[in-house]
Amino acid sequence: MATYLVDLSADVMRERLSEALTVYVEAMRYPRGTEEQRASMWLEHTRRVGWKAVAALNGTDLLGVAYGYSGAPDQWWQQQVVHGLRRTGTDPERTERLLGDYFELTELHIHPRAQGHGLGEALARRLLAGRPEAHVLLSTPEINGEANRAWRLYRRLGFGDVIRDYHFAGDPRAFAILGRSLPLD
Repeated sequence: MATYLVDLSADVMRERLSEALTVYVEAMRYPRGTEEQRASMWLEHTRRVGWKAVAALNGTDLLGVAYGYSGAPDQWWQQQVVHGLRRTGTDPERTERLLGDYFELTELHIHPRAQGHGLGEALARRLLAGRPEAHVLLSTPEINGEANRAWRLYRRLGFGDVIRDYHFAGDPRAFAILGRSLPLD
């Protein structure tokens, strides 16, 4: 059976939330039970301005999911990034250019059994196609030598470093904030 991509409405995301969160937990290797912790946040995100989601399906099986929305100053993630940029001494004009008009690529996950077949890139391209924002930003866990599929995907798509080795409030892991201008080439 062929794999295909579909846009998800907020209603369909709510209906398929359990499946999407299972893909997320499996892809991130999080412990079982993480789904319940993240469900309310994912649902809240569907109400954000500019929200868009896409999925990779094989028949009715959800193999991958990606979503994001327009960034805004009242969002926790943007506030964290502003704090990180200030800490690194970033010029306020650059901060305004980056955060004044961007799409936050919030989640992009492919089930481990479906990884390595171009689904991540296909989801990212479909999610970002036609976005009106000037930039796209994302955060991803730091990996020694950037040696994983996610990092290879982001570099292949032209994402550059915005902040490295950043620690979000409440998470002990180091993250990179990556970004690039839109549209994708």
